[in-house]
Amino acid sequence: MAKQTDKCSFCGRNRNETGTLIMGINGNICNECVEQATAILQEEGKISHKSNAKLKLPKPTEIKHFLDQYVIGQEESKRVLSVAVYNHYKRIDQKKQSEEDDVEIEKSNIVIVGETGTGKTLMARTIARMLKVPFAIADATILTEAGYVGEDVESILSRLLMAAGYDVHAAERGIVFIDEIDKIARKSDNPSITRDVSGEGVQQALLKLLEGSIVNVPPQGGRKHPEQKYVQVNTQNILFIAGGAFDGIDKIIASRMRTNVVGYNISKDSETIDKSNLLQYIAPPDLKKFGLIPEIVGRMPVVSFLNPLDAEALRRILTEPKNALTKQFIRLFHIDGIELTFTDEALTFIVEKAIEFKLGARGLRSIMEAILTDAMFELPEKKNVKKLEITREYSEQRLQRKNFTHMRVA
Repeated sequence: MAKQTDKCSFCGRNRNETGTLIMGINGNICNECVEQATAILQEEGKISHKSNAKLKLPKPTEIKHFLDQYVIGQEESKRVLSVAVYNHYKRIDQKKQSEEDDVEIEKSNIVIVGETGTGKTLMARTIARMLKVPFAIADATILTEAGYVGEDVESILSRLLMAAGYDVHAAERGIVFIDEIDKIARKSDNPSITRDVSGEGVQQALLKLLEGSIVNVPPQGGRKHPEQKYVQVNTQNILFIAGGAFDGIDKIIASRMRTNVVGYNISKDSETIDKSNLLQYIAPPDLKKFGLIPEIVGRMPVVSFLNPLDAEALRRILTEPKNALTKQFIRLFHIDGIELTFTDEALTFIVEKAIEFKLGARGLRSIMEAILTDAMFELPEKKNVKKLEITREYSEQRLQRKNFTHMRVA
């Protein structure tokens, strides 16, 4: 028997060139070769270490408390979302028990309706961060029927698979946020000469993902790499959260609730309707009338809404969350050794402009970037500047230079 050497039998590196050398009977293997072998097996789906650990499921109140740290307001939507997510993952954990009792708990996907910049994507991303599950965002506007220019619905799962590090078992417990779901609504019930390849056909293709089935997923995207092997993903335990502005759905809600009724037969209920925020009365039939097919509406039974952001909410968004905009810019300046502060009048001015532009919370960042761009360009090389206070006058001057103050939104 040959004498065993202190080197890796796979890569040939000596013991002092590796972190750990595992000694065997007729050979050795180093830690780097073990890691490479594990990665190969994971890619082929032979093993899955990432999803072996049982998910620690927090209670609905704990989920909402975590959301409160990042999302301002939207109390009703946070409660609905917390309960839906808790029930979904509780259903996964109790699946074996349910099979023994012959009681199968069905999946409850979620639809969030709200204006742009109210926090739809933020809420879904925050929950995924808390649960430490793979999370992917898909834009429904780029989806088309198979055979047409665009992306197939399977590309949604490709992004989830990528977020899970190509760990199929982890991806099968992940969360997918489908943005702009309202953009694939049926345009009308009337037949047309041109085919609507990004409307009802996409909704039909989405059904197999939402209801729970085994889908052949191209890991690198479908049409660009036709030679690749497909990966089978079971969507039964994937939680789908869809969001959209649903522009014009308030008229459908108003029609259903008869808010424009005139005469002696007006009920007391119609008098108590808050006409300034009709989204709070959203119901599944409204989504169907807007253009979502009944099958999609039935497979997304949890419907929630987000309130429009008023001046008070926008002001709180600027300062209160853990990742508030002011905290982000204060950290950026702190890295350069500069103490950044904001006066109350400056924050009020930023909120006023955000309301004027009607961009929701997204508008806040655009305004902050415009105000601070000059300072972020000039101050890093000025070693004698240690403090910067942002006042209303400073903000007005910077926005005027960027021509922001002359913008008007109809």
